Amino acid sequence: MSVEIEKNENVWTIIHNRIEARNAVDPEAGDALVEAFLEFDKDPQARVAVFWGAGGAFCAGWDLKYASTLIEENAFQKELVENLAFPMGANPAPRGPLGPSRLELSKPVIAAVEGPAVAGGMELALWCDIRVMAESAYLGVYCRRWGIPLIDGGTVRLPRLVGQGKALEIAMTGRKVPADECYKIGLCEKVVEEGGARAAAEEMAHEIARFPQEAMLTDRRSIIETRGMPVREALRVEWANGIQSVSNEGAAGAGRLKDGLGRHGDFTSI
Repeated sequence: MSVEIEKNENVWTIIHNRIEARNAVDPEAGDALVEAFLEFDKDPQARVAVFWGAGGAFCAGWDLKYASTLIEENAFQKELVENLAFPMGANPAPRGPLGPSRLELSKPVIAAVEGPAVAGGMELALWCDIRVMAESAYLGVYCRRWGIPLIDGGTVRLPRLVGQGKALEIAMTGRKVPADECYKIGLCEKVVEEGGARAAAEEMAHEIARFPQEAMLTDRRSIIETRGMPVREALRVEWANGIQSVSNEGAAGAGRLKDGLGRHGDFTSI
């Protein structure tokens, strides 16, 4: 199996396990990743997912060995355009070339990045809500060398995280972006020792999973939905998203505070 799921209470770790290909994604792996993340999103007991690549590499991108087999007339066109293009109407594409890159999940996903997350692998890392990187890990548009553009969300998500100028510099040069720089420019949220990305991401996932979920998911949805909106319109969306959650969870939470729990920034007993 190229994709495995390990469940620890309400945290799922989705493991891409194509070590022989540095976790590059072929169609089988792409379909398996989509299936795994949709299963996570639909399961009412699952709260946070960690996305990790086995064997010391997050993902080396699209499997170019597979791509090189598309030598028959129109085979490349059929694979990318007919099989993976966005269809007309409301139905989403079944998957991007890298699998889940077009999914819009209702729950958070944390990328645990060891080693390379390059080309399409970088796009998968950017698809996640949060990135935890080992200090030896790195991102980069390595597909620059082979004449392959970013088509799994990289040109959309990269400038939203680091700004247009830095996104253009990273994309056009295709250079290596090490973890310490990723942290400085906003491409990752935490850097840990080599070999520790999965454990740190899972620890963060459990911390998120222990909170009242409706309010957390409401804030997540508002942050995502209001990006780029004028302030007045964004405030309306925030209000609409939040008011029901306040009614459902807020009163109970206020009662727990009244009873003495969680005072003075204490999150250990909530």
